[in-house]
Amino acid sequence: MKTTRREFIGSVSAAAVIAPPGTARPAAAEDPLGVRGDFPVVEESVYLNCAYIAPSPVPVVDAVRGFLDAKTRSPLSLGTMVDESHAARRKFARLVGAGEHEVALLYSTSEGENLVARSLDLGPGDNVVIDDLHFQSTYVLYQQLAETRGVEVRVVPSRGGAIAVEAFAEHIDERTRVVSVTWVSNQNGYCHDLKALAALAHERGAYLYADAVQGVGMLDLDVKEAGIDFFTTGTYKWLLAGHGVAPFYVREELLDLVAPDRYGHLHVAEDLGDYRYRLYDDARKYEYATLAFEAVFMLSAALDYLDRIGVQNVERHTVGLAHRLHEGLAAQGYAVLTPPGNRSSIVAFEHGRDAGMVRGSLNEARVWASLRVGDTQLRVSPALFNNAAEIDRLLEVTGGWA
Repeated sequence: MKTTRREFIGSVSAAAVIAPPGTARPAAAEDPLGVRGDFPVVEESVYLNCAYIAPSPVPVVDAVRGFLDAKTRSPLSLGTMVDESHAARRKFARLVGAGEHEVALLYSTSEGENLVARSLDLGPGDNVVIDDLHFQSTYVLYQQLAETRGVEVRVVPSRGGAIAVEAFAEHIDERTRVVSVTWVSNQNGYCHDLKALAALAHERGAYLYADAVQGVGMLDLDVKEAGIDFFTTGTYKWLLAGHGVAPFYVREELLDLVAPDRYGHLHVAEDLGDYRYRLYDDARKYEYATLAFEAVFMLSAALDYLDRIGVQNVERHTVGLAHRLHEGLAAQGYAVLTPPGNRSSIVAFEHGRDAGMVRGSLNEARVWASLRVGDTQLRVSPALFNNAAEIDRLLEVTGGWA
């Protein structure tokens, strides 16, 4: 429902909506989204590492505590837990503009792409097109398909930390079965134009798969508008939840194409008697067995939290912080690996210094970010609870690395 996803855009701030009437609120510059009180991490450090693992807000953790408290005193029934998984699927579908019947809850991001690749029955003569900004799991998957099934893997090179749609066009032909991208690159935060890539793939008779773990929850997404065919996302980054659950989207028209690769009791839509069953034929057919229900309850609460704030508000705030950081780093002379004006809150740069010194300096300043690529690069990823003062604090640190 677009009205739900967009209801906080305009003159009414998210902080005004979230805080109860009469509650004293920090100055807008300090807490633009009115959420810092829900994240104890801000009292401990400057946490700029949500592209790695995001801290969860207190209301989300409270939901898990409630689940575990019930586990110690009066465990919830399987039916109650399955009902919560259905609620989480509905909430997630609304978040990304999908139909509930197009969303399943898997266990990990990689599981979704494995399901898609297996269903395409790839073989000799077929090719898949990926790029050099992808996450490692995709390279592992298609290397195995190349070695075992003779599939050609075509890797589109990036230039200046970005990859134009035209660069993909040069690699796609009539034997391309799927184009696979990380919507927001874990390497440097580059944000692909999903709508343009989907149009290109479909024009050439291919499908578009997106690893969305670095995008959903940080950036607004409408899957119908984007036109993508499949995506999967984990929930322990920008969705502010835990590990062990991964929403998987399959476009309605392709549900028959993507077959489940295993079967179990949660597939049963109706008991027909005599040991025969009618199975689900929508996305629930990918949920074959008992889920990680602690993670499901956590996700459900996190989706409620993000719905109250509005992902468009999160996007506007966090991408703005990333641009502030990008400009500051460039002014200090660093080689910034993220393209200027990029639409994500991830910024990566080459620090060009002794890694031990960099790590010690960040620890002393109580700043959390990810050292990567042999500790030669620093990846910074501000989130909804960060503010401009924290970006400036990091810039003070980097400015002192003579």
